[in-house]
Parts: sequence; C-alpha cells; structure tokens
Amino acid sequence: MDRIQIERLSKSYGSVQILKDIDIRVPQGCFVALVGPSGCGKSTLLRTIAGLEQITGGTLRIDGKVVNDVPPRKRDVAMVFQSYALYPHMNIEKNMSYSMRLRRAAPRAIRESIDNVSRTLGLEHLLARMPRQLSGGQRQRVAMGRAIVRNPKVFLFDEPLSNLDAALRVHMRTEIRKLHQRLGATSVYVTHDQIEAMTMADHVVVLRAGQVEQQGAPLALYHRPANRFVAGFIGSPAMNFIEAVIGPDGHTARFGGANGQTLALGRSLPAGAEVWIGLRPEHLRLQRGAGGLRGVVDVVESTGSMSFVTVKLDGVAAPVLVAQAGVCAIESGEAFGLDIASEHVHVFDRKSERAL
Repeated sequence: MDRIQIERLSKSYGSVQILKDIDIRVPQGCFVALVGPSGCGKSTLLRTIAGLEQITGGTLRIDGKVVNDVPPRKRDVAMVFQSYALYPHMNIEKNMSYSMRLRRAAPRAIRESIDNVSRTLGLEHLLARMPRQLSGGQRQRVAMGRAIVRNPKVFLFDEPLSNLDAALRVHMRTEIRKLHQRLGATSVYVTHDQIEAMTMADHVVVLRAGQVEQQGAPLALYHRPANRFVAGFIGSPAMNFIEAVIGPDGHTARFGGANGQTLALGRSLPAGAEVWIGLRPEHLRLQRGAGGLRGVVDVVESTGSMSFVTVKLDGVAAPVLVAQAGVCAIESGEAFGLDIASEHVHVFDRKSERAL
C-alpha cells in the first residue's frame, strides 16, 4: 500500500511556479530521498507534504486520504528540521515529551516512550541536560527522538545533517538508516548531497527546476540515467562529458574533428547524430603505450586510498578525470591511453540531452 501519493502536484508563488506536475508514490516503510541542486524545489515539496505550504494544484494523499486542505497537526507526520528547532528553556526529556504532553498522554505512557526512544538513540544519560549543553550530533538525535515519540505515519527530514562536520555526517547517516530499518517507518528525506541519497534511500527522486527528472532505485539511476543532468548529478566524482558525432557505421563515436579519435559504443545509433559521450571516472582505465583513447596526464591527486588523474585527450578541449584505487606511479606529462568497456559508455542527444 502507498503511504503517500502525490499526483500532478504544483506550487506557485504568484506568477512564479516552484513545483510542476510532481508524481511520486511512497510505499509503506519506504525511505525516499528528494535530491537536487539548491532551488530545485525539494524543501518546498517536503513542506507541502507536512502541510506547511498550501499546494496550488494536484492531489496529495496520505494513507489514501486526500489531505490538500488538512492542517499540519491532523496529518500525523513528524518533521526533523535542519536547525534542530529545540526549545532552549526545556531540558532534553521535556523537549522529547512535549508533543505527548500536549495530547495529555498518561504520565506512565510518556515515561515508557521517553525511556524506549532515549535508549534507542543513546540519549538516556542526557535527559536532564539543556540543548545548549549538547553537541551538534546530540541535538540532532534529540530532534529525531522528539519526532519518534509521536509514532507518526510519516517522518520528514529537511537536510538534517547539513550543520554537522564530515565525520559526524557519515556516522549520523548510518544511524538514521539503522533507525529507519528498526522502526519500519515511512520516511521522506531532503538533501542536496547525492552521496547521502544513494547510501540511505530505497528510492531516489532527482529534481531540477521544480520537475522530476528521474526517480527509481539508487543504482538504477547510477547505471541507467535518463538524461545528462541525472548522469552528471548522480555519482562521485561526476561523469565526464565529451562532444562527439556518431560515425557512419553507427557503432562508434568520433570526436576531435575528421582526424580525431573514435570510441566503440557497443550499440547501434543513427549515423551522424550529434551527441554527448558520458564516461564515469571510475570506469576508465589508464594504460601505457598504444591503444584506447590517446592523451597526456595533466594532474595527479592522491588521497592514499584513491588516485584522481586528470588527462588531456587529443582533440578534446575539456580534461577528463580518471579515478583509480590506490596510489598511481604516474607523473604529469606522461602519454597514456584510456580504455573503457562499451557497456559503461553513456550516450546523450546533444539537443534534448536525453539518453540514447
């Protein structure tokens, strides 16, 4: 059963349209990530689900019930904000139990709920503290705990990790995913970080300029992007793009002019079509001597576990990035060839940017 159904949803502020014909279905127990660049409308979409924004058109259902005009307090959703939004004059226990006290829940029920949630989140020794006495990660866990005690139908997360440092973000990413699996809850998670979306979500929705560009399982978007935007947004480091023309045989792409280089495509495409060739850095292999695409090494960057090699291909203006495991014994100025298996070559129409 779908916990959330969004059909042709639109949102406008005056003459400015922010969301355009959004269609998304969120099954019960699914973890959905809304991802895209700043200004794409992902937070606005989350706020319409919460009821904090009135939709302009379309239909929004929660558990099969149309909630277009239902106020936030009656939608049975809980939201975790980027800014934590904790009450500074209340200790952690009172922050977490606030919604239950508003509903006049029995003291024993409140006590049991706070005990269970605080143990789950590792907060049992912090209940008497004030928010100002906690670290960023602890405050985020309190904000999550405040949402969990409500036992809502849907959890909504609005970039909850953006204020944390890199190491703590990785840790909290794992904790949120483990918590989701333990609770079996339905979650909608907004982030601009595609790594968060790929590692945490069951279903990823990629937004651009208020429209859904593609949605599906994380690895489906990685291996089969619908267009150049999704291909460049999903994956780290980002995909390389080279302008090319499909050769007369339809099975190769040529770039760098009439005397340029060719690349086998492993499929048949219309001869003469102007395209973008997409090559993921991790799928490219460097080889010395003849063979593959010809180029010269420009820059080598090593992190110890990975090496990132920038190569200038003959006849191609933009440099190409290659990602290889370990440390590469390569120096700038060396001539190299690049190999890639044909099944890893992505092709996009130059005008429409749709995948071919």
